[in-house]
Amino acid sequence: MLRRKFITAMSLSGIITFIKPQSISAKSHKHKAKSGDKDRAYWCNLLFKISYPVFSNLANETLAKNMPATKSPTYDGRKNVTYLEAVARTAAGIAPWLSLPDDESKEGKMRKKLRSVFLKGMVNAVNPSSPDYLNFRTEKQPIVDAGHLVQAFLRAPKQLWEPLDEITKKRFVEELKALRTRKAYKNNWLLCRAITEIFLLSIDENWEKKYVDEALDYYKDWYIGDGWYKDGVKFSFNYYNSFVMHSMLVDTLNVLVKKGLTKEEEYDLSLKRMIRFAVQLERMISPEGTYPVIGRSITYRTGAFQTLSHVSLLKKLPTKIKPAQVRCALTAIKKNLFIDDVFDKDGWLELGFRGNQPELADYYTSRGSLYMTTLSFLPLGLNKTDKFWSGKDEDWTSKKAWNSKPFEKDFQVQY
Repeated sequence: MLRRKFITAMSLSGIITFIKPQSISAKSHKHKAKSGDKDRAYWCNLLFKISYPVFSNLANETLAKNMPATKSPTYDGRKNVTYLEAVARTAAGIAPWLSLPDDESKEGKMRKKLRSVFLKGMVNAVNPSSPDYLNFRTEKQPIVDAGHLVQAFLRAPKQLWEPLDEITKKRFVEELKALRTRKAYKNNWLLCRAITEIFLLSIDENWEKKYVDEALDYYKDWYIGDGWYKDGVKFSFNYYNSFVMHSMLVDTLNVLVKKGLTKEEEYDLSLKRMIRFAVQLERMISPEGTYPVIGRSITYRTGAFQTLSHVSLLKKLPTKIKPAQVRCALTAIKKNLFIDDVFDKDGWLELGFRGNQPELADYYTSRGSLYMTTLSFLPLGLNKTDKFWSGKDEDWTSKKAWNSKPFEKDFQVQY
């Protein structure tokens, strides 16, 4: 009996000796996902959940039928604009992600599926015979959302514009040019009009330079310093610098530089201002992963962080801000904000902030307006090996500050 136990013990000892300690360790951690991988998977699943209903319905010509046309209690009577809002704003947010190459991962399959319904939906969007023919022809509101849609094409031209058939491309050009019959308000709308003309320039179509010059001239005057622009004649404290102004200015100037129609210094200056504003946005994120609920259009939710997301996508964060700390901060916000009550039973975004709160919606806000929130997902256009996703977890500025950890002090900039 003792002899059998001794032989058994010796046998097990030999097996254990044969297996190197590092092999055991490697095996036990083999399937342990890194925090960045988990964050990315969460972002991908969330963005797919938000955006797929929009484009799958547009592809099936059921968007107007199935998307509830819920409006603010104080809505001003704009007609048939909510569907273009949903499509255009979502497109601007998903474009960088859909620009990544296909692969057989779960994420890759989601991207491929979403890109497929996007391209099919674009055909219906400008087909006058389709029940989901989008409204570019009446009301002033389409000036804004055409700007967001062409921003998607500019962000992923090879994946979202070039694969479209020639008839669809021709129809889009006609719809975009038809917007010239209406006058833009003298605020961020000027940039929406300008970037639409810039897109036409980028595809070698006739474009109206005067609209671009008008926007750029006004925004030179409307810069008030330290990364902030006025949204019109008077300053308003809200998130429109992030919702629209910085990103559209930089994207507009980028095309002009490539076409040799403006000096690179103009682009560089606007980029510096955008980076400065991104620094401030990062500091606005509380240690708990919340942010100030200030200004109008708060129902656009995380669209308030487009500038920080855009600067991250461009890999232009200041060296003092680690990409992973931005990832961690934005992930915390998303997890705090996108609770079940933000979606209705069919998966559409609800009017509100952290739930169904229609009373928070402004007079111009309808269901489609809410899809501006996708603009915070731009860093998904970075490969998963990028430091934004692969870097170890990092505390963001306010989390460091309020936990008595060293953090970078702030100061104004002069450009």
